[in-house]
Amino acid sequence: MEVLPAVVAWAAASACRFSLVSESSLGQRFCRSAAAIQVQELARRLSPAAHVLLPHDKGFEDASRRWNIIDEPRPGVVVIPGVASDVAETVKYANAHNTSFLAVGGQHGATSTLGKLQGGIEIALGSLNSVEVSEDGQTAKVGGGTLSKTVIDALWAAGKQTVTGTCECTSLLGPGLGGGHGWLQGHHGLIADQFLSMDVVLADGSARTVDAASDPDLWWALRGAGHNFAIVTSVTLKVFDIQHRDWARETMIFTGDKIEQVYQTMHDSIFKGGQQDIDVVVWSYMLSIPEIDAANPVVIVYLLQEGVTAVDAKHSAALKKLGPVSVEDTPGTYVDLAAWTMISMDDIPCQKLGVNNLRFPLYLDTYNVGAMRKAYNMFADALRATPEFAHSILLFENYPVQGLRKPASKDSAFAFRGDSILVAPLINFPPGNKDLDGKAVVLGEGLRATLHEASGRDTMHTYVNYAYRDSSEEMYGAEAWRQQKLARLKAKYDPHGRFNFYNPVVEL
Repeated sequence: MEVLPAVVAWAAASACRFSLVSESSLGQRFCRSAAAIQVQELARRLSPAAHVLLPHDKGFEDASRRWNIIDEPRPGVVVIPGVASDVAETVKYANAHNTSFLAVGGQHGATSTLGKLQGGIEIALGSLNSVEVSEDGQTAKVGGGTLSKTVIDALWAAGKQTVTGTCECTSLLGPGLGGGHGWLQGHHGLIADQFLSMDVVLADGSARTVDAASDPDLWWALRGAGHNFAIVTSVTLKVFDIQHRDWARETMIFTGDKIEQVYQTMHDSIFKGGQQDIDVVVWSYMLSIPEIDAANPVVIVYLLQEGVTAVDAKHSAALKKLGPVSVEDTPGTYVDLAAWTMISMDDIPCQKLGVNNLRFPLYLDTYNVGAMRKAYNMFADALRATPEFAHSILLFENYPVQGLRKPASKDSAFAFRGDSILVAPLINFPPGNKDLDGKAVVLGEGLRATLHEASGRDTMHTYVNYAYRDSSEEMYGAEAWRQQKLARLKAKYDPHGRFNFYNPVVEL
């Protein structure tokens, strides 16, 4: 066990007696935590391979920072588990000392509620990083902090695949506990649909293995609202033989005057009223590329097709007739998809650059081209008026829905299997300016309100893993039975709201 020597810990605690230290931003975080957390006592509970870090320790900053720094959780202590049982021991210690705790995977959460952790203990699960394929090749056991890229690469080497998050630097379980979309969901459904059993630590610190037979209600909640109910130290999930190694990307860039034509054409020729072909994924971005248009955002369309070396003309021909300013064809494999869509480990979304990244998600079942024009104009106006937003994007994710809709909606806490489109505005801007913070929220909320109003729905459907100040009904479904079941299970498994830092199903 690595821990501060007693004399250093004593000196740090002594410094908190001075107002100059205790009233500083670092002191407010560390001194408040130091009062509640006896580091050596915590360390004695943990395995020799575990690490306990304080704010001035090497590694603390990297372990406790995330890619989005607005509303960022700022723990006073970081525990890096050496073995899975360290998680349970940390939770038991925190409960005994009335100390908050938060489990963290890929540090890619953007949701605002995480910022409620100020002080307390972060449990950094990245050390629980493993992928073990079963002897029969039908399942794999994945450690609770394993990144999507690690899972993809390990399975690929074994001739296997499963549904993971699209972004390489998220953990598997971070998005998976909220449902989790992925490139292969047309075949197999959500990330959560692959789960067979989980090793979890509950709010009281007890550890158990759960599955559909042992704990059917908890199992239901873990797949869609899982962050509210447990820390998952490992998951056993379904894996599949690789059916197609080849994938192809066709990239088209359009100027903003073609917004209506682009989305109407994709609606008619690709999405086909929710009948998108199972082997085709479409992502589109509205973003600024000054070299193409210095005054307005452009639209990038990525057509991604499985099992081919060039995208079939039946998917691309109608778009090409609209006159894109650029067309690029790229052959490759499944492992190229993240880099092709700018979300690989080397791309900006996977870097901690000390900037604000606010997301305002919305599910839709179809495109309203009039609303798309309004949203584009709003986005373009904001980028022109506020240069600090220049690196923001308006992303639309279209995955095949066949696998998504195979399970019944009532079978898990994920409520939105009937939707086809995930809208994901990402407002990127520098920190330290409250006026910019406010403008970013107005823009993000305005974009999704424009699209939501055109949908005709009373309540927004929002993706919990991208959520920003959204209500429980918006994130987990507005049906009365869903809300009642979630509230009942929360009262049973987490009556004191220990897991309420991630988009709580019930505010306690």
